[in-house]
Amino acid sequence: MSRQNPTPADLGLHADCGSCFGLCCVALPFSASAGFAVDKDAGTPCTNLLADFSCGIHAQLREKGFSGCTVFDCFGAGQKVSQLTFGGRDWRQEPQRSGRMFSAFAVMRQLHELLWYLADALTRPAAGPVHADLRRALRDTDELTRGDADQVAAIDVAAVRQDVNTLLVRTSELVRAEVGGRTENHRGADLIGASMRGARLRGATLRGALLIAADLRGADLRSADVIGADFRDTDLRGADLTDVLFLTQAQVNAAKGDGTTTIPAGLDRPAHW
Repeated sequence: MSRQNPTPADLGLHADCGSCFGLCCVALPFSASAGFAVDKDAGTPCTNLLADFSCGIHAQLREKGFSGCTVFDCFGAGQKVSQLTFGGRDWRQEPQRSGRMFSAFAVMRQLHELLWYLADALTRPAAGPVHADLRRALRDTDELTRGDADQVAAIDVAAVRQDVNTLLVRTSELVRAEVGGRTENHRGADLIGASMRGARLRGATLRGALLIAADLRGADLRSADVIGADFRDTDLRGADLTDVLFLTQAQVNAAKGDGTTTIPAGLDRPAHW
């Protein structure tokens, strides 16, 4: 890392499937009841995975019943494990390494997710009082991702997450305090299918909230904390997510939106919107 406050791009936190050995298509299990057309055990290659590690139905994933694939985001962990941890040696060439590769991938994805949140926090001027601690946590976490396969797999991710989360909570408090006035607290709330069209949620905390199929059309979510919120089929048409805290590509991909949905810079507008 050469920058004091590196961006997700600097940290390689955007998935580059062309540099990955299809790890999410092999290492992870599929459930036919959760966005996949079939059941698949962890460690078993998806039947749609081609010899060059590309997907045979990539352009038709949703039509073929694999919407879960379009939602998933590895935060760049796939190419890190494929090209750095294993030096470009894939699980087909060296099947004896597959177990170690898949175990490292599972941990790497969690570490990269934490790096995403830390990089986000460092873009917030209001979080200036904890920037030094955020930079330290980011450097330490990034260093963990650069160990060998066994070192990565042995990391106590829960402990790392706990330390990082303390800083993320403080960041959230500092940023949302700038909104002023009373802000909504929906932390961990069950809002499945809730009618919240046009809701004023600026500076709200929606940490871990269940927003599955909720109606948030035209809602004001600016500076809201959405870390861990479940956005599956959440209707975000016309919603304003400018400067939302800790929003990920996976959350955006899981939701429903349109051309009038405002999303933060650095995130892509899904093709299905």
